[in-house]
Amino acid sequence: MEHSNREKLLDLFCRLAYKSGDFTLSSGQKSTYYINGKLVTLHPFGGLWTGQVLLSMLPEGTGAVAGLTLGADPIVSAVSVVSAYENKPIPALIIRKQPKGHGTGAWIEGPELAPNTNVVVLEDVVTTGKSALLAVEKLRDAGYKVTHVLTLVDRQQGGAELYAKEGLQFGAVFDIGEIQSYAKGIS
Repeated sequence: MEHSNREKLLDLFCRLAYKSGDFTLSSGQKSTYYINGKLVTLHPFGGLWTGQVLLSMLPEGTGAVAGLTLGADPIVSAVSVVSAYENKPIPALIIRKQPKGHGTGAWIEGPELAPNTNVVVLEDVVTTGKSALLAVEKLRDAGYKVTHVLTLVDRQQGGAELYAKEGLQFGAVFDIGEIQSYAKGIS
């Protein structure tokens, strides 16, 4: 039986990206595990399956996908490229962590879109949810409409609650429980 792209992506996450041990996260929190999503999203098949799975999760009327550099860069690119192959082209935007130091001083890289374009923010791993929220703010400041955040992995440490409080719909391909139980089965 052929495995779905989601299942193949789960397997890749558990084999390449999930590590247990002692780690400090970008939020400053300590953790007994770490997920480096870039090991999957920059893998040729990982990138393809990421693009296919997230594209299928985008809400009706999505005009662009965007995310905070660097974790979201390969994700928004993958979704955009896959969308072109499926003849439903969706542009990608990348939000800087600081404004560009020269030229236009822009926060957002990518094509200029019409005001009020529906932009979905994509993320590799959500912990507290703060990084994607920075992306949401910058996109809204630029005149875009943002109602959804999608992530590959939800660590279930406050992200969903933060987004709900901000009036954002939130979706995850995997939650940490599914990753951990699958990882146990292959170790």
